[in-house]
Formats: sequence, C-alpha cells, structure tokens
Amino acid sequence: MSKPVALYIAFSAAGLSAMAVAATAVRADMIDTSGMAAWEHCALCHSADGVSTMAKFPKLAGQRPRYIAKQLRDFRAKRRSNDGGPMLTNAGLLSEEQVEEVATYFAALPPPPPADGDLGPRAVATGERLFNEGKPEAGVAACATCHAGGGNPGVLAPRIEAQHAAYLEKQLMDFRAGVRDNDPDGLMRSVAAGLSEAEIAAVAAYAATLEQPEGAAP
Repeated sequence: MSKPVALYIAFSAAGLSAMAVAATAVRADMIDTSGMAAWEHCALCHSADGVSTMAKFPKLAGQRPRYIAKQLRDFRAKRRSNDGGPMLTNAGLLSEEQVEEVATYFAALPPPPPADGDLGPRAVATGERLFNEGKPEAGVAACATCHAGGGNPGVLAPRIEAQHAAYLEKQLMDFRAGVRDNDPDGLMRSVAAGLSEAEIAAVAAYAATLEQPEGAAP
C-alpha cells in the first residue's frame, strides 16, 4: 500500500469516528431537561394534571402528599420496585427537596374523575361489600377504614377512589404474591392474602368508580 493511500484511509477512519461521536452527542442532547421542574419529569408518565391515561401509571392527582413522598423514598432506597425497575432509576435522581416538591405538586391538583361503566350487579355488590365492610371471616378490614376520603390519620394509606382499576388490581395481586412488600407491618399483604382473585378484581373495579372528595388530603 502506498503512503498517500495509507494516510487517506487513516484520516477517513478518524473522520468517521469523529462524526460518530458528534452524532451520539447530538442525539443525547436532543431534549434539554435542564430547566424542568422535578414534577415535570414525572408528568411524562403520570400527566401534568396527575390523571394518567395508561393504567400502568397510577393517577397522582389529589393523592396524599405524605404517601407520594413515602413511595418515592421507598423506590429510591429500593424498598419497593416496579416492573423493569424504571421508578428506582427515576426516584434515585431526586433530591429530598425534589421528593417533597413532587408530592406537594400532585397532591394539590384536583382529584381525578371516577371511572364509568357497567361492572355488573354481582361485581358491584361484592366490591361494595369488601370496600365498606371488609371480609370479617378472613380477618380482612374494610378498605374504607384506611383508604376512603382523608383516610385514617394514623395509617399512611393512599386514596384509592377513582384510581385505575387495573392498577389497584395489580398492586393487590403483588401484595398477595409478596412481590410488593413495602407495606407497614405487612398490613396489605395480610389483607390481600384473605381475598380471592375475583374479589380483588371486584373491589378494585368498585373503588375506581367512586368519587374522590375535593380538598388536599393529609
């Protein structure tokens, strides 16, 4: 190989490498997130109004701020995970100040509208009974005891009215299987263990149709 040809190949290879690096840098900087508030990052999945359109992402509007903050801290500390672990990464990027910022923002939003649809009389009856009365024979307390309205001040439980039914069902099934275990004193694991799959589906569907009260929850 002649010297000019060798030099041409070397310079061409170097040029291609430089172009590849430049292209990578351009792709990485296509979206500038430097000026975004912490809650805006969350809004990409949970929506700016806190009412997500996909059931895999819970609705956060009107949620108890202390509950949102606890879940973010649990994700950050790997006490809780989710499918594929994206929340571990996302929460891990938040400072303690930003955790409070996110929780305060979403909690102050108007609550989501309840779901509509015909659940069928049997599902409604089962869901309503479990939500308001529980299942005493299995030691399952009524969901309303901790989750309805402002909830029980002594228990850090989320509001679940008007939440995605599929999301509620999955969380109960995860508690039942022990996949999710960041519930204080194993309370939700105990509750879910006392419910059948059909009962879990019914109470989740019923809770989704309930109207969440206005006003910030504690």
